[in-house]
Amino acid sequence: MLERIQAVAAQVGTVVVGKQPQIRLALACLLARGHLLIEDLPGVGKTTLAQALSISLGLAFKRVQFTNDLLPADIVGVSVFERDNNRFTFHPGPVFSQVLLADEINRASPKTQSALLEAMEERQVSIDGASRRLPDPFFVIATQNPQDQIGTFPLPESQLDRFLMCIELGYPDPKAERTLLEGHDRRELLSSIKPKMTAGELVDAQASLKLIRTAPALLDYVQNLLTHSRRSPLFAEGLSPRAGLALLQAARAWALLDGRNHVLPDDVQAVLTAVTGHRLKPAKGAATSHRARAEMVAELSKSVGVP
Repeated sequence: MLERIQAVAAQVGTVVVGKQPQIRLALACLLARGHLLIEDLPGVGKTTLAQALSISLGLAFKRVQFTNDLLPADIVGVSVFERDNNRFTFHPGPVFSQVLLADEINRASPKTQSALLEAMEERQVSIDGASRRLPDPFFVIATQNPQDQIGTFPLPESQLDRFLMCIELGYPDPKAERTLLEGHDRRELLSSIKPKMTAGELVDAQASLKLIRTAPALLDYVQNLLTHSRRSPLFAEGLSPRAGLALLQAARAWALLDGRNHVLPDDVQAVLTAVTGHRLKPAKGAATSHRARAEMVAELSKSVGVP
């Protein structure tokens, strides 16, 4: 199983070059059954990463371009009256896929953003008084432009909290950028790659996280991080219990990627910024950039002793 996961990471790395740490975080997020938010400037490969991951994992993929006139029904679906049958028939929207790419999610209105809340938390949607289950596995991979760009709506806290991780790709280093300039078009590469796993194998890998041990001292460490975030004057709001569960699950996934059956403090630290940066609020000002959030999480990490 580990070999297949590593093959997925290697293949995605041939499409999104020079971003192995971000690819590994994204894989850990999906292994932990979490949703992924990719925040960065246009043109750095956010959509390409989402597409490469879905193809390599053998998952059904649908994309929705979020705009300010997008309606909730455009995402979840709509019931249409059919005169011949004299009844309403439900036409499922793109959310009924294994991977939903919510491209530029913060360009849609808050009302449309909220259409994903139930889907992301309960993996179902309620329409016309009926609950409809979503496929398993089900992931939302959302891309987001910086909030200072024209035509964006900030994601509410309830929406942000449903993303297990938020990562940034950043500009490529000179070597990776040279490879991009000299190489093939990324869209051509996407059409040539093949699945390295099946959806069933991914579900099995997700289930195996339950077998990865977390020692009492490790649980104490995670709990101390949560407690300090709630008591520290640096933060306006502390981390929620959901954030603690997300941190543990992401750390288990990181341990799995290393081929271990137990979680180390290093695993927690490896995923700490991606899991908690978008959930923490500074007491003063606003940590709008990825760098500012990383510095805030670094202060939290330094304040809590490592077992």
